[in-house]
Amino acid sequence: MNRAELTAHIEAIEKAYEFFLSYAAQGATDDAAVNVSGQLRQFLGDADTAIRALETDLSSIIAAEDLKPADIYRDVIDVTSRDAAAAGAALRVVVAQGTISSQLIDNLNASMHMRALLTDLFLLDDVV
Repeated sequence: MNRAELTAHIEAIEKAYEFFLSYAAQGATDDAAVNVSGQLRQFLGDADTAIRALETDLSSIIAAEDLKPADIYRDVIDVTSRDAAAAGAALRVVVAQGTISSQLIDNLNASMHMRALLTDLFLLDDVV
């Protein structure tokens, strides 16, 4: 993964999170009842793709961007990868539901795993 790919993944997750905030505010009992159902599933899919890349490929940015000292970056990247795995698990359980209520998305947004990942990404975006 290089800087441009990291930026694209961060943007996908941030856009999804912002969409999730607006979806949560709608008070929908299920995604089939609202006009944005397809958009919700698309944002969930985009976020999942980005999170999976962070789970599995984030450490390659150290070499790709020649980050030094590598051990310090490796530590924060390891934490971010673990947070991505935790947030990804939460996101994928939401995706697996037949219907997705606003409350379910609100709970995903409020998940400490999702918030930890977002905070990690804000830090990485500033230092990489």
